[in-house]
Amino acid sequence: MNRKKIVTFGEVMLRLSTSSFSRFTQASQFVALYAGSEANVAASLSLFQISAEHVTRFPNNDLGKAAVQSLNKYGVETKHIIYGDERMGVYFLENGAMQRSSKIIYDRFDSAFAHIKKGMIDWDDVLNDASWFHWTGITPAISQGAADVCMEALLVARKKGITISGDINYRRNLWQYGKSADQVMPGLIEYTDIIIGGTTDIENSLGVKASSYEKACVQAMKKCPAVKKITSTHRESISSSHNKISARLWNGKELLNSKEYDLTHIVDRVGAGDAYMAGLIYGWVKGKTDQDTIEFAIAASALKHGMEGDVNLCTVDEVETLVKGENIGKLLR
Repeated sequence: MNRKKIVTFGEVMLRLSTSSFSRFTQASQFVALYAGSEANVAASLSLFQISAEHVTRFPNNDLGKAAVQSLNKYGVETKHIIYGDERMGVYFLENGAMQRSSKIIYDRFDSAFAHIKKGMIDWDDVLNDASWFHWTGITPAISQGAADVCMEALLVARKKGITISGDINYRRNLWQYGKSADQVMPGLIEYTDIIIGGTTDIENSLGVKASSYEKACVQAMKKCPAVKKITSTHRESISSSHNKISARLWNGKELLNSKEYDLTHIVDRVGAGDAYMAGLIYGWVKGKTDQDTIEFAIAASALKHGMEGDVNLCTVDEVETLVKGENIGKLLR
């Protein structure tokens, strides 16, 4: 394990999914897991043998304890997690198949994380031995308190010279507390070194409209000079079961593109973006070039589509084998 840890911050929810490919109206039981975008990144990095810690706020009950245990199972450090009297956020998942789309229903209002406030977390202590801090656009969309605490973390991370990444994914339905994304996100992105987002995310977060991804990235960097790299995945959805994915990265000088993966018979696509993010962090922490990093990251994302749950359970060797095009789909023994 690396001495310097990666720290992620965000809400973890109880995921309740229908068994197999059942519809909500058919379900008589649900499969329970605990997951959150940022925590998925930490879990994947831990499985890549990179030291990772997740910071969040849980309800002070057995569901909170179970969520902590689920993170510990992947080797994620949880010593700075805090607790409150409110509830656990929940989301329900119905996996689509063929031409039927997947569906997610969120039930996260008034969660313990939504009630987080400035001063509750000692970020100086949390980030004391960190080399990287990761946040997403989901967190500041949940509540003013969550946005304030995210900014607290960014200010401390910047002061300590820690690399900061932000997946600026725009979730329109989450922004319900009186602020819009374009009012909050620019201030957070201002302190971020690497952002992950497509043209829609960039437009909704920074107000940047452009005719191409490259032009959007150029304008975003002019608006937020601290940003050094912008990347995203590109997905072509042929059906719920069949997608094609690739990645692109603007490093301030040129637009790099990864190879494309043709994914048929998808098992579970939730968490694929988090698998990509973890792959990016792994590649750059290990000193890979930008091109090699996005190839590793998109391969990790591709593999995630073949397993249930939010977390990419792959090892580094499995990802690198796919990058090289070896042992694809073979029976290994």
